[in-house]
Amino acid sequence: MKKSERMNQMLRFINQKQHFTLQDLMQEFQISKRTALRDIASLEEMGAPIYAEYGRYGGYRLLQQMQLPPISFNTSELHALYFAMQALRSFTNLPFQISFRSIHEKFLGALSANQRQDIEEIQHRVSFRHTEQIRDSEHLEFLLMAAVQNVVIQITYPHNRSRNSNPHNSSNPDKPNPSIRTIQPIALYAMKGYWYCQAYDLDKQAYRVFRCDRITSSEATDLEPIPHINELNLQDARSLWKPSENAIPFKCLINEDGVELFQQEQFPSMQLINESESEPGQTILVGCYEPPELEFIIRYLASFGKSIRIIEPDTLKESLRQHYQDLLAHV
Repeated sequence: MKKSERMNQMLRFINQKQHFTLQDLMQEFQISKRTALRDIASLEEMGAPIYAEYGRYGGYRLLQQMQLPPISFNTSELHALYFAMQALRSFTNLPFQISFRSIHEKFLGALSANQRQDIEEIQHRVSFRHTEQIRDSEHLEFLLMAAVQNVVIQITYPHNRSRNSNPHNSSNPDKPNPSIRTIQPIALYAMKGYWYCQAYDLDKQAYRVFRCDRITSSEATDLEPIPHINELNLQDARSLWKPSENAIPFKCLINEDGVELFQQEQFPSMQLINESESEPGQTILVGCYEPPELEFIIRYLASFGKSIRIIEPDTLKESLRQHYQDLLAHV
């Protein structure tokens, strides 16, 4: 990193922290103690109101916040920003969709002629087809802000028509009518063309995942949120998932190719554990499924092809065999 660029970033860093040490600068900018001292001297020459504090808990402190210069980006950073925006273009729905379009237009308008030419080359040579969205989700922004602001909401959501559409839930799939659900959203994520909302279902007192495009209405409530739910993030939310008493455990051997497939599509009810001692190079996939989810779990395991082998239960093995026989019957 050039010194001028480092000085710019260091100004923002210390302006935010107010109190900092040499070790803070050394760690943040990966520089030596000597360089950190020289940089502090340079900042003082630039007019930064820095004074030293001595003693055991000493360091440096800003007398007052500074007026910072406009943010500038180098060529690599501009390319990275546009690359990230391109990755989102294939979604027909995004939280803050209008704001995203405005940012995109302002970004392109602020570029020089040479930078715009580089960006146009990137646009013609990069495609993120794996993220193409299948169905619209009109409540994304509301769901995201409910998660951010820790708000309990009510949504209208249909009972599961197919276990393949939302394999996380274990409600009765035979009821066709939509129902009112009271939930506390935790986080959103996108996977294989769909947006999902991780949430805590206050009616069922259980962790649930809702497919956002199936939510037909949403509104805020005056109900008090559950405090510990607000402390969870996207990864922590998986710890809320609990199987029912009727859940059926399963275990499979999975090789390296299968592990890659699992990492592309995985669910809270499943996890990889240590390698099998009996078959080196193989990892064990363990999980469980609710009885109504049998069709989903069979199709999911079949997608692994030869990279997976069911260890137990025998009923799952037989169901997978029947699935292959049914496929052969249609050839």
